[in-house]
Amino acid sequence: MRSFFRKRAIRYPLAVLSLLGMIAAVLLFLSNFWAGLFFTVPFIMAMGIAWKLEDQTYVETEKHIESLSYRMKKVGEEALLELPIAIILVNEKNVIEWANPYAVGIFEKETLIGEELFQLSETFQEIINKEEGELPLLKVGDFSYKVIYRSEERLFYLFDVTEKVEMESLYYEDRTVLGILLIDNYDEIVQTMDDQTRSQINSLVTSLVNGWANENGIFVKRVASDRFLAVLNEAILSKLEASKFTILDDMREKTNKQSTGLTLSIGIGTGSEQLTELGELAQSSLDLVLGRGGDQVAIKRPDGKLKFFGGKTNPVEKRTRVRARVISHALRDLIRGSDKVFVMGHKMPDMDAIGAAIGVRKMARMNNVEGYVVINPDELDGSVTRLMDEIKSEPELFEQFIDPETAMGMVTDKSLLIIVDTHKPSLVIDERLIGKADKIVVIDHHRRGEEFINNTVLVYMEPYASSTAELVTELIEYQPKHKKLTMLESTALLAGIVVDTKSFTLRTGARTFEAASYLRTNGADTVLVQRLLKEDIETYIARSKLVETVELSPSGVAIVKGENDVVYNPVLIAQTADILLTMQGVIASFVIAPRLDGKIGISARSLGELNVQLIMEELSGGGHLTNAACQLDVDTVEEAEEKLKAVIADKLERGN
Repeated sequence: MRSFFRKRAIRYPLAVLSLLGMIAAVLLFLSNFWAGLFFTVPFIMAMGIAWKLEDQTYVETEKHIESLSYRMKKVGEEALLELPIAIILVNEKNVIEWANPYAVGIFEKETLIGEELFQLSETFQEIINKEEGELPLLKVGDFSYKVIYRSEERLFYLFDVTEKVEMESLYYEDRTVLGILLIDNYDEIVQTMDDQTRSQINSLVTSLVNGWANENGIFVKRVASDRFLAVLNEAILSKLEASKFTILDDMREKTNKQSTGLTLSIGIGTGSEQLTELGELAQSSLDLVLGRGGDQVAIKRPDGKLKFFGGKTNPVEKRTRVRARVISHALRDLIRGSDKVFVMGHKMPDMDAIGAAIGVRKMARMNNVEGYVVINPDELDGSVTRLMDEIKSEPELFEQFIDPETAMGMVTDKSLLIIVDTHKPSLVIDERLIGKADKIVVIDHHRRGEEFINNTVLVYMEPYASSTAELVTELIEYQPKHKKLTMLESTALLAGIVVDTKSFTLRTGARTFEAASYLRTNGADTVLVQRLLKEDIETYIARSKLVETVELSPSGVAIVKGENDVVYNPVLIAQTADILLTMQGVIASFVIAPRLDGKIGISARSLGELNVQLIMEELSGGGHLTNAACQLDVDTVEEAEEKLKAVIADKLERGN
């Protein structure tokens, strides 16, 4: 009886009510027999009916719960075995202990039990090792699966998202892409032609561009004599990237037969749904290509990511001095509107950077504004140190050389900062000055890279020029003449030209000799230049030891490696690369050696057959087609060599 009431009391409040009723009946019987009897009989009858109904409800509920539990268990088993969701359970050694039939069907095996998980797909290892972020999709044949991994249970869920991936792919492939095609130097070339020749060139250019467009399904419209607008989509752009934009080679080679040598520059905007933004990206890409010398393609996305194609030829020298005169006058106005002018080159400045800085400082003085050259005395090499010793003999000039800390204290909101011989903020002597100056000018002769100084008020970049010293010399010619260059200033500029042209043997154009002639007229001392550029015996021996390690490939690529425990001067590395080019059978040279900053530096040179600029850009460096460099954050020279050889092999395989 007790167990009966205990069982009922757990589930039904009626049991408690019955007990209370019985106690009340006993109390009534003790006080009044007839009252107790009158209460007890109806109460017992009511409780009997209630208990019967309650018991019937309890039995029915138990049957319903048992039925529901059975059905839920059956549904769960069917879900594990029949639903189109793959489920894989592995042990601590990543061996499969259980998998549902859908998972077995995905991998087309009789059973997965006992299989090593990573043998099915290496993607599983990436998924297990990934600590945060979105997990990669699992590819099995033509199907794609989204994976959910429960690390505590060592359980994998695989969802088929093939249709979703295909829809996304179709969406991205169909997105609009805009391109702007520019015929380099078109107006300058055709202006001297007669009408018949000009018409033939126009027909050839139009035919080449339209033929290329029709072949690839691109809409092209000529919007100016030297400009085309192209409309395409992402799928077509992918094909063009795979073919490396053959239109560049076709334009160069076929116009060469007409003795014109026209080249094509293309700027492409992609990755945005807004047509206005695509147009801005395309124009920005084209500006970047022109800043790198033309004959290239730049593809730009809204996040700033860039791709470059082409750039196989040296930049074509301009035929007029109009741009130099316009830039010089604009720079004159900026200088006159400033209270002070600060000039800064790149880290470990060479003779070109120092010479150009001295020239720009002279321009400030020509316009009656104080000019200062920012240098770090601890970063000067032998030739620049000798130049500084000469400058000490002219106190007025020497006082204008200041260190970065002094410059930081002198810069005001009216000051002008001019960067020479580099356009990358990470390479300047002190990047803090860029952040503090409101007005910044860049003068450089390197091809423009992805990294660039923002918020500039004037940019003068001419990749055709031999050196920044040459550009500055041309600008000086259009400045006020009441203060001429001194002998030492002219000599510094000439030394910069001599260094970057390897004594007028590389990247030398007609304008280079004109600039040198102007400097010589202003008293540049060629004997002093040779004295400044002399090297000591220790440097010669160190360079010879580097050359001894040369490894020459059948393709004519020479690679030299320094020792891991020796720190090499960047100038020494560059000189070694130059020397290698003078040897028989060498078309390109690369010198790999540790630097003072802990990085591994690579200096690259070529005779033009191999574009070392593209190779260095793959390694986050830059420069010219024949002269480039980079710095790698690796531990050993061997690691840097491995990365370099991989990029060289790729470029040679793709025809540079």
